[in-house]
Amino acid sequence: MTARQRVLVAGGGVAGIASALALAQLGVQVTLVETRKKLGGRATSFTDVRTGEHLDNCQHVVLGCCTNYLDFLRRLGSLDKLTWTREQYWIERGGRTSIIRPSFLPAPTHFSLSVLAARFLSIREKLALARAMNAILRADRSRWTNKAFADFLASVGQPPRLIRVFWAPVVISACNLPCERCCASSALQVFQEGFIANAHAADVGVSRVPLVELYDRAESIISAAGGSIRLGASIQSLTPRSITLSTGEVLNADKVISTLPAERLREVVSDELIASDPRLSVTTRVAHSPILGVHMRFDRPILSTPHAVLVDANVQWLFRKDDEGKSIHAVISAADDWLPLTEEQVAQRVLSDLHAHIPSSAQAKLEWVRPVKEKRATFALTPDFEPLRPGVMPQNPEGLILAGDWVQSGWPATMEGAVRTGYAAAAAALSRPAGELVVRDMPPSRLCRLLGLRSVPSPLLKDSPADHTPPAHRTSIAQIPTTPVLTS
Repeated sequence: MTARQRVLVAGGGVAGIASALALAQLGVQVTLVETRKKLGGRATSFTDVRTGEHLDNCQHVVLGCCTNYLDFLRRLGSLDKLTWTREQYWIERGGRTSIIRPSFLPAPTHFSLSVLAARFLSIREKLALARAMNAILRADRSRWTNKAFADFLASVGQPPRLIRVFWAPVVISACNLPCERCCASSALQVFQEGFIANAHAADVGVSRVPLVELYDRAESIISAAGGSIRLGASIQSLTPRSITLSTGEVLNADKVISTLPAERLREVVSDELIASDPRLSVTTRVAHSPILGVHMRFDRPILSTPHAVLVDANVQWLFRKDDEGKSIHAVISAADDWLPLTEEQVAQRVLSDLHAHIPSSAQAKLEWVRPVKEKRATFALTPDFEPLRPGVMPQNPEGLILAGDWVQSGWPATMEGAVRTGYAAAAAALSRPAGELVVRDMPPSRLCRLLGLRSVPSPLLKDSPADHTPPAHRTSIAQIPTTPVLTS
């Protein structure tokens, strides 16, 4: 494909921006079409009408193992807008805190010293956790695709309390489903690649700026290649060669990449296209799982750490949003039970957990609260749906190219998965192997390989040459900060 040929990208979420950026930086004329008047999709920000503050829809976190999302930020010139920490703070009722952090030991033993010192786990639970992690290290996750992660935990004898205080909050936060509903192979991927394989895989990165500001340079990069971003442009229909807007305007191109959510894609494609492309029939079978983000400000400091996991609580995570700790963001994943609640009821539930786990917070006055309910935050990654996730490429080379977190990436519904499919879609539009754009995983440590950690190639790279990623498009591990860069 020459640079003068054109590609249309439907959807301005993370996958759409990633596709458009990759194409533009290769000299392709690309037009990105987004219904909203801002970029980011579900990973964006808004101005709160009551306070005038710029708030994120929900707190999004990047881990060190998210090689493609980090490359995405590098392309945007936004990599330096992240704050990194290597510690995870686990707070029990009463305020006792345990810090889980990597040590000098090589992966997969890097967390062992801090887990041994963790006070919220008993000796018996620590032994059970070590036994499970050893099983996860050696697990062939392809054998667990049709099982729930709860089945895996039962197979390795995990005690109920350990599941409740450790496994559940990690899985719910990463996959947005409880262990009983989450596809086991996806949860195993989270632990193998996010905790075990590399000592920097679980480093936590959080944006210091509103999420929407991470995408500030997207328009100039795309424009420099002769392309454009069409915001506030509602899509009425699309085909593998065109997009028709609600105004009646028709945009034509050589290739069309859809990064739309499954339910929206179903609304804009014809029955004939669905009949000719088996991947599109899946759009009627996608279920969703909600996330609730709660912005709160107090009259005095509440949270002294950058973030915290609340042990055995309804609220899974707290994030400090200012240097003082007066502004915090509470995250409740798989928040089905919270959706019917009023703003006041949400605030009371969050305050109940806060007061139980951070007793000093009971003396603080809540100045304002702003819950943000994302009813369709992610697709539900159940054992039934995981095998049905469609691929990026159509069977017909002239067909519609797909991307988005619900498309098969080898990852759960995450920004990393979205970027991976976005890059793979861009490569497909150029008739190139996905490996030319998709950045490979963090390499596992030598000890992990010796102990039997299985290497699972990304489904996006199955047909790619072993080392096609151009050096200019790689994100080196050296580019990821390895020491905490705190805002306070």
